[in-house]
Amino acid sequence: MAQLIDGKALAAGVRAEVRADVEAWTAAGHRPPCLRVVLVGDNPASASYVRGKQKAALEAGIDAQTLHFDASIPEAELLRVIDELNRDDGVDGILVQLPLPGHIDEQKVILAVAPEKDVDCFHPVNVGKLVIGEPRFLPCTPAGIMEMIRRHGIETRGRRAVVLGRSNIVGKPMANLLLQKGVDATVTVCHSRTRDLPALTREADLLIAAIGRARFVTAEMVKPGAVVIDVGINRVEDATRPRGYRLVGDVDFEAVQEKAGWITPVPGGVGPMTIAMLLKNTLAAARRSDA
Repeated sequence: MAQLIDGKALAAGVRAEVRADVEAWTAAGHRPPCLRVVLVGDNPASASYVRGKQKAALEAGIDAQTLHFDASIPEAELLRVIDELNRDDGVDGILVQLPLPGHIDEQKVILAVAPEKDVDCFHPVNVGKLVIGEPRFLPCTPAGIMEMIRRHGIETRGRRAVVLGRSNIVGKPMANLLLQKGVDATVTVCHSRTRDLPALTREADLLIAAIGRARFVTAEMVKPGAVVIDVGINRVEDATRPRGYRLVGDVDFEAVQEKAGWITPVPGGVGPMTIAMLLKNTLAAARRSDA
């Protein structure tokens, strides 16, 4: 039976550390770190994520506000809002919640955020700095995963890591973090078109599942004793639940936990750590802007 990696408990510890650091920062005469979240439209999942981010930031002593715009906002107007936030010296971090409505070019919006305020680490400048091993910020979800691994004392040096998924938000930056000096994993990136995928995932000492398919990773795809990190959040029908659905990951948790050495749950695994890393990035941005 796998040992559970409790993301909620770990995130609570990180958030407490950030809160203490913010208190020390403000006690030294600095203003509180400032985060502005831009939310466009009324996507229920996006609204829920934003509420969680703002609540966690406020609890950590960060000046956090959400700027909520109607889904019909013109692209040019949204870009103007971002430009104003870029120019505001009192704003340290800017987060534009994705996805955006179809009439808005997401890549254009990502490029519009000043790299020094890009606490999501989506801007190509920050991605490039990560790739060469000189990151300004660490991308929140991959950084949260690395923190989970570190705090549980899980060895990565020389181990085989398989990242299942190649998105710009999780898969690619996750692979880059695992390749960094000091982490020193040997990394394979797989995706939906990878041939003989189970043969590759069975080689993994560390398996990161971020493919966006409910219960895609079965026990037969997992090496005995492997560390399994489940990034997926998928809705499946469940008539016994009040909302008619429940959340599951990309891993068949019940089956895989019998075979793995470590495993993260969904929910309560990677998600809380993502928010905790956002708080760390916002504090880091404030320190740099005041330097």
